[in-house]
Amino acid sequence: MTAATDARDRSVRIGVQVQPQHAHYAKIRDTVSELEDLGVDILFNWDHFYPLSGAADGEHYESWTMLAAWAEQTSRVEIGALVNCNSYRNADLQADMARTIDNISDGRFIFGTGAGWFERDYDEYGYEFGTPGTRIKALGEALPRIEERWTKLNPAPVRDIPILIGGGGEKKTLRIVAQHADVWHSFSDPATLEHKLGVLDEHCVVVGRDPHEIEISIELRRQSDADVEALHGLGARLFTLGISGPDYDLEPVRRWLAWRDRTNA
Repeated sequence: MTAATDARDRSVRIGVQVQPQHAHYAKIRDTVSELEDLGVDILFNWDHFYPLSGAADGEHYESWTMLAAWAEQTSRVEIGALVNCNSYRNADLQADMARTIDNISDGRFIFGTGAGWFERDYDEYGYEFGTPGTRIKALGEALPRIEERWTKLNPAPVRDIPILIGGGGEKKTLRIVAQHADVWHSFSDPATLEHKLGVLDEHCVVVGRDPHEIEISIELRRQSDADVEALHGLGARLFTLGISGPDYDLEPVRRWLAWRDRTNA
């Protein structure tokens, strides 16, 4: 985990998930450049092998190799997956890949991860799908290995790589968040977030963690302006917006960047 910063003292950040679907890579590359120039704080992709919307067999690209390209292409923005699927790669390999991209980017990599859920990925690529319980258990077992591997690699990561964990399961996922996450990401509305923050607080007490060390990240999709203000009032500071090919409409991004700047002023 990174050095703790009280979440209440954080500025609002905007992350954009450039979904790697239904577009040629040249369009994705140009979109990444434009988003960095616009002032986005973080650029994400996702870790799937097939589109999640639109034509099921449409154009699509792999996450980690793309992130390495983004690390070379960009100079300011942080980068990561929203989120990596723990099931698809050995834990120590994940750590080494993350360290490598962190070095390529000179310390701008965020290790976003989760337990996995998209069954087609598993079936088509030969991974055991299992159950939500087995996948979450595997994530909990992988994270200590990843953190330990980071201490052994030469050269080391440029910085203490932030860990972002996605998911809202109250008994297991939020316990893992309390133990390992620098950022917790969910799709919560205000009422749900308020409840789950209470659950997260309880897990933090058990593991001996200050919950205010954990940055709260929320997906903007389907949130009203009033909801976003309420979520901010509850402590959310990272807000993410997914955009899809083939066109990658940036107007919603511009609107939320303007809101960020007004809120942080």
